[in-house]
Amino acid sequence: MTPRLHLLRFEVGQCYVWRDDDGATLVDSGPRGHGDDIAHALDTVLGSRAALHTVVVTHCHGDHTGSLAEIRRWSTASVFAHELDAACVRGERAPEPPVLEEWERPLFAQVGAHLAGPPAEVDATVADGDVLRGGLRVLHVPGHTDGSIALYEPDARVLLTGDTIAGHDGGVILGVFNRDRARLAESVRLLSALDVEVACFGHGDPVVAGAGEVLRALVRDL
Repeated sequence: MTPRLHLLRFEVGQCYVWRDDDGATLVDSGPRGHGDDIAHALDTVLGSRAALHTVVVTHCHGDHTGSLAEIRRWSTASVFAHELDAACVRGERAPEPPVLEEWERPLFAQVGAHLAGPPAEVDATVADGDVLRGGLRVLHVPGHTDGSIALYEPDARVLLTGDTIAGHDGGVILGVFNRDRARLAESVRLLSALDVEVACFGHGDPVVAGAGEVLRALVRDL
């Protein structure tokens, strides 16, 4: 996508590799069963999977955390999640069920099983305003889950939204399967105020140019 940003796609969802001068950060881990795929991709992109120093999950759903335990078997990277979602990632409690819109119910019946993932250890929790190694800034964006986060790199003007926003039919929409749609809308308004050129989502095609205006247009339609 850019010299520092790479997209890895799966049958459900996707994750991202953010390169920095010391190595790389993996944002989300995809659904279960893709730990080896991610390792091979990192060998190609970075020269070695050993360059991975950080893994951060945007929220606790299994299509974003499913391969995390597999990654921990071959990587010593530090794993981070928001303090409100970390217990779900660790398997200490189940994710809170979404409050579904009527139109979401058929889709949830098809893919909702992906929200539960195998447990994986989290090394430390993050909160709004934290800056990770490699320069990604943590933004707490509740609504999809209580502990959802986005990641923002202001110099590169790159935003990774997790499931707060999704790409859809060449545009963008609010993420689906949310705990609190009103809180989600407020989180999207916060993200739309950022200076952003590239926006990346947990599902759907990223916006690779002019993303700030695309997000502001989404907010105007809320």
